Amino acid sequence: MSKDVLYLKIANAVTEQIKSETLQFGDRLPSLRSAQKLYNVSLNTVKQAYMELESRSLVESRPKYGYYVSQTSQRKLALPSVAKMKVSEGENTPEDLIGKVFGTIAGTDVTQFALGIPGKSLLPVAQMKKCMINVIKAKHDSGTNYEPVQGSEKLRREIAKWSIVMEGKITEDDLVITSGAMNGVYNCLMAVTKPGDCVAVESPVYFGILQAIQLLGLKAVEIPTHPITGVDLDALKKVLPKLSACCFVVNYNNPLGFQMPDDNKKELVKMLTEHNVPLVEDDVYGNIYFGAGRPKPCKFYDEAGIVMWVGSVSKTLAPGYRVGWVAPGKFKEKIIRQKLVQTVSSPSLFSDVIADFLEHGRYDHHLRMFRKKLYANYLQIQKSVTQYFPDNTKISEPKGGFMLWLELDKRICTEDLYDEAVSQKVNFAPGRMFSQYNQYQNCMRLNYALEWTDRVESDLEKLGKMIKNRI
Repeated sequence: MSKDVLYLKIANAVTEQIKSETLQFGDRLPSLRSAQKLYNVSLNTVKQAYMELESRSLVESRPKYGYYVSQTSQRKLALPSVAKMKVSEGENTPEDLIGKVFGTIAGTDVTQFALGIPGKSLLPVAQMKKCMINVIKAKHDSGTNYEPVQGSEKLRREIAKWSIVMEGKITEDDLVITSGAMNGVYNCLMAVTKPGDCVAVESPVYFGILQAIQLLGLKAVEIPTHPITGVDLDALKKVLPKLSACCFVVNYNNPLGFQMPDDNKKELVKMLTEHNVPLVEDDVYGNIYFGAGRPKPCKFYDEAGIVMWVGSVSKTLAPGYRVGWVAPGKFKEKIIRQKLVQTVSSPSLFSDVIADFLEHGRYDHHLRMFRKKLYANYLQIQKSVTQYFPDNTKISEPKGGFMLWLELDKRICTEDLYDEAVSQKVNFAPGRMFSQYNQYQNCMRLNYALEWTDRVESDLEKLGKMIKNRI
């Protein structure tokens, strides 16, 4: 039998096992060496077979961990719908709802699916304490002095060194330290717009971005967004002439979790460069990938300096430290001037602790563990939703990050459901928070970056029952 037929025979045998659910979503395939012995073939034949299964989207490769049955192989629930473009409908800001959800931030007895914050058990708290002690011992001023307006030189150098994804295109001089990512986004928008200007955002969009736009007196233009590929570039092209800026999360978007394909990123940057429309790129989830490697940000394809690349450690390391950064391209001096007026400088102590953590390679190690736990959680939450929620539930397919977007039966109002859920010590983010229009009322966002316990699973079952009772 020829080698060509042999590798296809192995691929077809595994395909049948996946179809019959002998192999299920999340199951690990035998290692290349084990499969070589099992099928009595060469290592190359096994590699070809696994690559064939990957091309069929039945398995996915996870570096250092092997091949796993992919989500798309056994997808039982449909993807969420793409919203239509809305331009004239009356706005209804979701601030009341945002305030209500954030009011539960201190609730220790509530299962916290609502807020985009990783659980403490997933963070390297003990190591951070050690870093803090080391830094205080080494600092003669105990962190009481101002640092440069642009931010700690040491921290900027460490971020630049660590940003391997940019392939050397970012230096310490290109960066400005901010008070978390949202402060970076706000400053970027302030630098490139004036009140009354239009800013394009995804739809659904992270509510913090909507609030920043509103505070600056700007108008949000919600662009239809696909749950796998992201912003509809054709729809964006039509409104480009009236835009002053765009603000997108292209890697593991909040709340949809998509990863925009590289070709789309290139096309987006090319399009915006031609129209001289700046892009505020919030890349705060970029390092929380489930695939083979860290995806490129749009900033990588930016030759004209119009992309303002925002990042932070708030989603991966220390939410309360409020350490973020921006590579603002040609708007750097404006950002520095704004920061001087607003905050003068960042807290030097937290900058030095994060720089210390980055310098000694601890961050990479933590991220590997963090991604592994989040991917396991993602498999769990996906399985629980499939098991406990109604069959007509639509579910997103995040490629990273820690947000899951659900679209429920049209008869469900998640705002009403929220009150019932909170009374049972469970919360989530209702869909209306993610638009300036009255839409996504039958949608919800769930955060799965929490310690997975029996209670978490039983609370998802509880939530599923509440939804079924309302249909």
